[in-house]
Amino acid sequence: MQEINWSDFEKVELRVGTIIEVNEFPEARKPAYKVRVDFGDEIGIRQSSAQITALYQRDELVGRQIVGVVNFPPKQIGPVRSECLITGFYREDGAVVLAVPDQQVPNGAKLG
Repeated sequence: MQEINWSDFEKVELRVGTIIEVNEFPEARKPAYKVRVDFGDEIGIRQSSAQITALYQRDELVGRQIVGVVNFPPKQIGPVRSECLITGFYREDGAVVLAVPDQQVPNGAKLG
């Protein structure tokens, strides 16, 4: 594991957002959803591709808060322009468990 210093960590903008829309993403190489997340007034709504289909259904994701990285440069994933990274943890079976706050916080709140 590579050590980083505090200033390296401060560069990563980990923010809370609420999922407002989830759509199928049939063009993805691995099963994924197209997700739109509201990160509050300062950051706005961002879209992403998320490989979270193994554990989550589309309708149960809308309205959930997640933790996302909002300061990566946009990345083109097939027809989707990914504007944030929705964070999660890989289980041994490869399924992704979302990283989420355990209580409601304002959209855009920064992890720090």
